[in-house]
Amino acid sequence: MAIAPVNIASSTASNWLKEAQDSLAAAETPGGMMGALQDARSGSASIQTFLAKSQNTMYALSQIAQNSQTSSGALAAQMANAVAQKRQTELMARAAKLNPQPVNFTPPAGLDPVIYFGDGTTVDTSSNIMTLSSGKQIDTLTGLEYHDPKSIITMANGAYLDTKNNILTTADGTRIDSVTGLKITA
Repeated sequence: MAIAPVNIASSTASNWLKEAQDSLAAAETPGGMMGALQDARSGSASIQTFLAKSQNTMYALSQIAQNSQTSSGALAAQMANAVAQKRQTELMARAAKLNPQPVNFTPPAGLDPVIYFGDGTTVDTSSNIMTLSSGKQIDTLTGLEYHDPKSIITMANGAYLDTKNNILTTADGTRIDSVTGLKITA
């Protein structure tokens, strides 16, 4: 009697050797309707052998269904895991793109609080006031002469008195030395 070819490398079987042995045994004694028909031809048909072969066929079909169900579940789990890993990778890449890690950041050096020049002039970088060697102060933002607001007395007619330098400036811009009363021309 010839042995039927057997597919040993079954992707659905968890134990391929057992499946191969079952296939060989099933090939030798066919069951179910085909086995009953074969037995009827040979004259050895009985209800007992028909039922036994039908039961073996039912068992084989249930194994196929169970293996198929198990494989479907495993495939679904693998696919879900692959999707979850891909999503996690995408989220990590997006987070890395939106929030890059800082690389050796060195803040720029600010100005010194006071800058000294060779002729005695200084610039106070926090208040933006340049003091000349003569004592005159200039606002570095506007370029105008700076007067400390604490030393200025403002008059009703628009004139003001600089008490630090003793200079009265009238509303028309005339400057007068408040100690001597002389008009300042320079």
